[in-house]
Amino acid sequence: MISKEQLEGVQDITWCTGCGNHGILVALRDTVMKLRYPQHEYLLVSGIGCGSKIPHYINLNTIHTLHGRSIAVAQGAHLVNLDLKVLVHVGDGDTLGEGLGHLMHAARRNVNISVFIHNNGVMGLTKGQFSPSARRGYVSTTSPPAAGAPMDPVNTVAFALTGGATFVGRGFSGNRKSLISLMTQAVKHKGFAVVDILQPCVTWNRELTWKFYNEHTYSLQESGHDIANKQLALEKAFSNGEKIPTGVFYKTKAPVLSESLAIPQDSQLKEHKTNPKDVQAIIDGLLIP
Repeated sequence: MISKEQLEGVQDITWCTGCGNHGILVALRDTVMKLRYPQHEYLLVSGIGCGSKIPHYINLNTIHTLHGRSIAVAQGAHLVNLDLKVLVHVGDGDTLGEGLGHLMHAARRNVNISVFIHNNGVMGLTKGQFSPSARRGYVSTTSPPAAGAPMDPVNTVAFALTGGATFVGRGFSGNRKSLISLMTQAVKHKGFAVVDILQPCVTWNRELTWKFYNEHTYSLQESGHDIANKQLALEKAFSNGEKIPTGVFYKTKAPVLSESLAIPQDSQLKEHKTNPKDVQAIIDGLLIP
């Protein structure tokens, strides 16, 4: 079993005091300890942003990538290392902005990776600009005065569902027990798993606070939600009114991308050696006389 001491990161945590990322880090650590997979079988991929600093603070194999490109890199890493548990930890500004196309196509392909989106409605690392998940009218450091954010927010859960993700959930960084359960299920799920994690930004977002989420979230599982019903899951995804649903929205089985590709089944793709003569024979066979 992996111990808490083994997972201690080598860098001091620089998140603001009270940041929701602290709860996500603890949940990730406890999930890794709970699952009991060997430490070297994990790969943690992140992008740019406050949430994407999480690889600095936990001792796992990591790749720190470009803004918006985490899922693309994670997909490539997975396909050449099918034995790895590939976890993507990214922010809403990162993944729901320029990374949204990668999210949708990875969902469509049902790539066997898990994506955890740290969602606080702002670009916290770059001084609080409104993010793609900010509500229409939200006033930030860069929103047009006095209208605020001039567009409707990206509905993370709805996008994941319509894109084709086979596991879709939403958690809250203040509910540690539920978040660990969601992370555990997502990592164990065979297919593309997306978990939208609501978290306060105590420095820049004065609307989505700890108090707000504690008063305005409820559990789908405690209300008898049917996770096999995709239509119902979509209805719940759009029911973000007075109360915001959390928990597992949808779960199903479907072929994963690697099963439909010409990937060696007896070894990892990274170990495969291609004979140039075999490639030339394929090319020759395609030539028109």
